[in-house]
Amino acid sequence: MAGLVLGCEAWYRHASPESWQTIVLTALCFSQLAHAMAIRSESASAFELGLRSNLPLLGAVMLTILLQLAIVYVPALNSIFRTVPLSSGELGVCVVAAAVVFGAVEVEKWARRRLAMRRGGLVTST
Repeated sequence: MAGLVLGCEAWYRHASPESWQTIVLTALCFSQLAHAMAIRSESASAFELGLRSNLPLLGAVMLTILLQLAIVYVPALNSIFRTVPLSSGELGVCVVAAAVVFGAVEVEKWARRRLAMRRGGLVTST
């Protein structure tokens, strides 16, 4: 996660000097949320669990996304948080960073399940 966010910072600090801080903040926020959704189980895939397996967490994630978007796109909040509105491409980079984090956790869980199966162990879905 840190590597992705620092990579965003390194790239956008030069490519988009006016919005790099907002990109970093948003990429970090979305990545943390993706991580939270992915680690609901140590072994079961988030796709097996489904979105509705933890409704309070899902509600908190949705609320946090709305608040983050408000920080980025509501002019009064821009001045308070020193953010700027992001283009759709810049917001897309933040979403892709979050997807990479989510995917990395899912790949790790898949690899653990596969290794456990090869060793003959059982993997629980909790």
